[in-house]
Amino acid sequence: MTLIRILIVDDHPAICKGLIATMAPEPDMTVVGVGSTREDAVRLFREQQPDITLMDLGLREDVDGIDAIREIRTHFPAAKIIVFSALRGDEDVYQALRAGAVTFLSKETPDEQLMNVIREVYAGKRPIPQDVARKLADRLTLSTLTDRETQVLKLIAEGFRNKEIAAELHISEETVQGHVKKILKKLNVSDRTKAAMVAAQRGIFHISRDKNRNT
Repeated sequence: MTLIRILIVDDHPAICKGLIATMAPEPDMTVVGVGSTREDAVRLFREQQPDITLMDLGLREDVDGIDAIREIRTHFPAAKIIVFSALRGDEDVYQALRAGAVTFLSKETPDEQLMNVIREVYAGKRPIPQDVARKLADRLTLSTLTDRETQVLKLIAEGFRNKEIAAELHISEETVQGHVKKILKKLNVSDRTKAAMVAAQRGIFHISRDKNRNT
């Protein structure tokens, strides 16, 4: 029997132990490495050349699982990476698949379904759960924030006022006001607080993992 060699990348030890325990009884699966950072992911993939990689998006202090996917796929275009993450906003899904992940699973996925998806991906299939497909469809119909608008919105979420945002980004306060108007329109909200909440829910950025501003 051919063994499916699996690399796990997650910064929560309990999750890693749970995944290892779940796979242990499976006669066609073996875990060949466990990492918790982007650097671990790239190094272990290079060393082990796994058949399947289970990748969390939120690693350590940054949401850099997407960077890990992108870097692995740059050097190993045939890499089969399954995102297995608690982060599941439409932007999380879109960016992960765009970076090269085969599919996207929530950490609430039942063990049996996870095992089946691993086997399907190993066999060359691309199983996309219905909820993930819906999020991807939603993302493709929504207006996209520019990089600058995302920067402005992150600062808004951290409590910066327009004048402070202007100083931080070295732009005029009038330019900031223009960005804010566009942000509210694109996110279909009426105020700055709601804009930050919607952005966090969608995965445009993650407030809990961003550095808080000192006050």
